[in-house]
Amino acid sequence: MLAALLHGVALAFGLILPLGAQNIFVFNQGASQPKFRGVIPVVITASLCDTLLILLAVLGVSIVVLTVPVLQVIFYSIGLIFLLYMGWSIWHTAPANVNNKEAAMPPKKQIIFAMSVSLLNPHAILDTVGVIGTSSLSYTGTDKIVFTASCIVVSWLWFLGLATAGRVIGSLDTKGAFLKLINKVSAIIIFGVAFYLASQLYVMIAAH
Repeated sequence: MLAALLHGVALAFGLILPLGAQNIFVFNQGASQPKFRGVIPVVITASLCDTLLILLAVLGVSIVVLTVPVLQVIFYSIGLIFLLYMGWSIWHTAPANVNNKEAAMPPKKQIIFAMSVSLLNPHAILDTVGVIGTSSLSYTGTDKIVFTASCIVVSWLWFLGLATAGRVIGSLDTKGAFLKLINKVSAIIIFGVAFYLASQLYVMIAAH
């Protein structure tokens, strides 16, 4: 049981640490919101989405979608559109600061963006299926439950910590100069992910 717990924690951290669109968005919102309670919607949404992906991976459900060519193309296309829109939106969003609190992204938009960058990110799903899903095959019964739960707990703690770190930086940057830079860098990284996704989509369509 201890081995399953440690394995789950190590794998979850290994997958979640790299700088990706999801992490960038959670940190960005943590930094942009005037108060910490304003970032709670994105933390909960990202955590729930990761929980869903982990459960689907362990149960072997998500692999079905990724093995059907037509569904792959549709999935990648929708993901690409959302990433481009999110990148554009963040690029043009003025950072929230003491003089511009209304610029922070509202809860509804946070939830939609967090869902899109979590559930419509093929590479995040492939990582979850390929690493967590495959690794879970080594366990059965209680060990499998412990392995899965440890991955989920790490995910929740990570997003909470990421949003908190963003909020600390945001509170120190009262003029919004650093947050404006964060927005631009965030948008560029998301555009980069979108470009890579577009190249993968092109290869996929060309192959068929």
